[in-house]
Amino acid sequence: MTDPAAPLSRREFLHRGAGALALGGLPGLALPLPRLGQRTRRVIVVAFAGGVRTKEVLGTPSNVPNLMRIAKAGVTFPNVRCANVGHYGAALSIFTGNVEAMGIRDNERGVSPTLFEVLRKEVGLFANDVWLSTASGAQGRLFAHSDHRDYGAAYAAQVLDGDGIFNVEFQKVLDSLGRPRRDSDQDRAILDRLGAALDPRQLGAVTGGKPVDAAELRAVETFILDELTGNSSRLSGPGAPDAKAIRVAANVLRVFKPRVLGITLQSADVAHGSYNAYVEVIRRNDEELGRLWDLVQADPELRATTAILVLPEFGRDADLNQRNGLDHGDGSAQMLQVFLVAAGPDFARDRVVGKEVRTIDVCPTVLSLFTRTKPAHTKARVLQELFA
Repeated sequence: MTDPAAPLSRREFLHRGAGALALGGLPGLALPLPRLGQRTRRVIVVAFAGGVRTKEVLGTPSNVPNLMRIAKAGVTFPNVRCANVGHYGAALSIFTGNVEAMGIRDNERGVSPTLFEVLRKEVGLFANDVWLSTASGAQGRLFAHSDHRDYGAAYAAQVLDGDGIFNVEFQKVLDSLGRPRRDSDQDRAILDRLGAALDPRQLGAVTGGKPVDAAELRAVETFILDELTGNSSRLSGPGAPDAKAIRVAANVLRVFKPRVLGITLQSADVAHGSYNAYVEVIRRNDEELGRLWDLVQADPELRATTAILVLPEFGRDADLNQRNGLDHGDGSAQMLQVFLVAAGPDFARDRVVGKEVRTIDVCPTVLSLFTRTKPAHTKARVLQELFA
């Protein structure tokens, strides 16, 4: 019987843990800029999903003081239309630029390529440039790539679920290594053991043969350390999966500085049974978004180059149900009209755009920040009103 406290061999470590964190292994390409003097080099797209009404967000600023800070620094669209009221299809639509028909219980990949795939194939981003952190369970992981015959898994985003690297098997591995404190001798020793376990040749086999250098191994170690000391896996209470997804994304951003980072949330769907719990999720998500925004603003490189876009996939009913909660299906304006808040170095500041736009317009807008070529698979438009 194996001693759980014994040092792990390279093969054991990779067998148990590498599937939770596969690296692309190469830096991104220098990309052409579609606008003269454009500064945006990174984009974060937050699907504030689970069904969130504008009434509890823009209509109640005290619930979301951090989102209001982001809005003040950027552009607010209070009239954003959605077309699908199934969580999966509606959230997926944000990333494909098409109205996806999937319902709440569908578990198959879409056929329209996601913005992740388009950026990797058409623009040349590598896997380590493109990440997705999700609280949406098995469906959320499907957002990483489509089943489109010309795109697919070869161009997928790196995916971490709301527990980050803390799936059951990897949790056992990390527990056997110990839980370090920052800037301690023990911390250094554990990182050294991680470095010994992560063999570039074997990790390269896991990542499809792409080379992995020492700097990237250290980035993996740092990410693991940040997850351990940040205690994201131990968050609990209302909205914990969403909070974990945002914190994991923040660690990815800090350590890897990806070009594109998607975050999909879901905990607001607790509204079916409790309006108060739904509002609590909104407030907690706002706190975590504030942490993420502050991380960007505190890093000179990220502050100068990073845009963030936040929007729900759809809203909720106008009236409470018999459980004092909110369903989604009445076809009301509160159901079908949501909002978008976006801020970034090339966007206008403190601007409100009242014209109607669509959730699917986010995809071509993000793509326009990396390439001049309009994607053929979507009829959605670039939100030119965003730009200064």
